[in-house]
Amino acid sequence: MYSDKPWLKNYFPGVAPHLDYPEIPVHHFLDETVKKYPNRTALIFPGKKISYAGFGEQVDRMATALHKMGIRPGDRVAFMLPNCPQMVISIYATLALGAVGVGVNPLYTGRELEHQLNDSGAETIVFLDLMGNKVLNAVGRTPLKRLIATGIQDYLPFPLSFLYKYKLKQTGQWVDLPRDRGIVRFAGLIRNTLPQPPRVRVEPGDLAVLQYTGGTTGLAKGAMLTHRNLVANVTQILEIFKAIAGEGQEAFVSVLPYFHSFGLTVCLNSAIRFGATQIVVPRFDLKMITRLISKYKATFFPGTPTMYIAILQQPDLQKYDLTSLKACISGAAPLPFEVQTNFQKRSGSMLVEGYGLSECSPVTHCNPFGAPADGTIGYPLPDVECKIVDQENGDVEVPVGEIGELCIKGPQVMKGYWNKPEENEMVLRDGWLFTGDMARMDGTGKFTVVERKKDLIIAGGYNIYPREVEEVLYEHPKVLEAAVVGVPHEYKGEAVKAFIVLKEGQSATREEIVEFCKERLAAYKVPKMVEFKDDLPKTLVGKILKRVLIEGEKADRKVG
Repeated sequence: MYSDKPWLKNYFPGVAPHLDYPEIPVHHFLDETVKKYPNRTALIFPGKKISYAGFGEQVDRMATALHKMGIRPGDRVAFMLPNCPQMVISIYATLALGAVGVGVNPLYTGRELEHQLNDSGAETIVFLDLMGNKVLNAVGRTPLKRLIATGIQDYLPFPLSFLYKYKLKQTGQWVDLPRDRGIVRFAGLIRNTLPQPPRVRVEPGDLAVLQYTGGTTGLAKGAMLTHRNLVANVTQILEIFKAIAGEGQEAFVSVLPYFHSFGLTVCLNSAIRFGATQIVVPRFDLKMITRLISKYKATFFPGTPTMYIAILQQPDLQKYDLTSLKACISGAAPLPFEVQTNFQKRSGSMLVEGYGLSECSPVTHCNPFGAPADGTIGYPLPDVECKIVDQENGDVEVPVGEIGELCIKGPQVMKGYWNKPEENEMVLRDGWLFTGDMARMDGTGKFTVVERKKDLIIAGGYNIYPREVEEVLYEHPKVLEAAVVGVPHEYKGEAVKAFIVLKEGQSATREEIVEFCKERLAAYKVPKMVEFKDDLPKTLVGKILKRVLIEGEKADRKVG
């Protein structure tokens, strides 16, 4: 039904619907950019600048060190780091050896870290020293053999490095790592290793990263993204960018986490391929972001709706010059219409919404730069095929304007889930990825997502999978039944709420439940709202009707 690709009649100005994709591994982006722009600033980290030549040399030093430590093609290397030069260097060094990168959220609890390490089989981890206790506790319960520690202070100039360490000690956050556990310091590897990496042949079809995602159901699983997948998505994105951007001229704000597919592709890989400067930001701090944009004349700011909402709420926003921004790209969660229009008015920058998912490396759709806000996710990127099928069996394409499940085919679609053959059969059918997202296409070929993946909660751009939270709640000795849903939240988009039925004769408080979860889940997954009920609505076969809970929550809010 969509074989004629109606979106091509109203496509991005000057963008080719079909592209030629270089048959290269991802790390060749850096090799080529180092040759073209050796003296251009590649990374800006608080008070420090690194040129592309310097960046390339440090990647070579790290690749040499990892190879000497025994890393070989196909080995999985985990990174438990915020955005920092060490993360970027480690990723590209790993890829250059033909090994597989595994990004780990630094906010993860020990339980979550162990799940990802065991599932991926990673034997090596590069981690922030503040996460040292979690990592050390995982040794013996996971395949970990090689531990490489680093700290934010390692890439701060003096006296910032001293002040950073002093502040952490004063606040009790500093972690002294033991000397007898075989931990190697990242800084020492870079300083003491000559840049003599081995020549490893990496094919475009080889696995590059395991991008962990909850997919449509259950615990996080690794989407297998090949070098070809990642190279294709960067090529598609830059084809869209070229209308307003120039190679070797741009500055990206890299605050989206590199362990997230959005940050990995749009902030990291695309910036390197384009010869752009990355303003590397470890965490979203409102005043820091606006100050850095103004100071370094940033031109591109990929972010989430929560970030743009925060900027709009900054009372002294007019103090900062944001006029250098050519465009902001919003993803990871739906962008409210009011936020988009108000941000564009106050910043003077274009803000466009796109869509993607980890299984697609991740970007599949985007609105043209300069297009008026319309609540859609825009058009498919070049060479992306889309169809919307019936919700029952997924066999029949629905007519234009009707809602169904969004399916995607393209060069950026994953190879499959790591060690999950049954899941692969469910989501990959005849080359089509069944996203689990309900959407519709209008007559101009623009797509709108009307419902997200079943049960998925997106709070502040983070994906939260209710089943994982529910499993923790069921561990509580007083809990009989639990259901977790997302409820509307003015700032985060959604917030986590738990509905709980206690065992007979038991009593509990909200605070007790929250504290229990805090010990077992990352902070953003912890339900801040807890409601105790006598029973939960169910189907005849005993399945909890979360839809009824959500509808009841909405009704209560209207009454209130």
